[in-house]
Amino acid sequence: MKTNTLPRENRLRKSSEFQKVYKKGQRLRGDNYSLILAPNTKNIGRLGISVHGYKGAVKRNRIKRIIREFYRLNRSIIPASMDLVFTVRQGFVLESPQDIEKSVRKVLKKAVISRSKDL
Repeated sequence: MKTNTLPRENRLRKSSEFQKVYKKGQRLRGDNYSLILAPNTKNIGRLGISVHGYKGAVKRNRIKRIIREFYRLNRSIIPASMDLVFTVRQGFVLESPQDIEKSVRKVLKKAVISRSKDL
């Protein structure tokens, strides 16, 4: 097995898996993207990617590749038993896994702060 890949068991693949996360997950908004996090019954984190508003498979696939690379390198940011759907809207301009990491860390930090204020 290749060591630099994201294994199949770490990806959401079925429509029903995505729908479960959309219905039960918490949505966190960033610049032209959203993170939807939902707990799962498995002991592994899984990633799903949804790209909207981009014509041309080359652009969509590049965005997906960058997001998968970000997730592969930064799995420690997301709790292990969580499913994450990364939805991208037109205007998404983050060009590297490092750019995405910085942005996602800001969004997650705001979410943790806002949840602690609610308590």
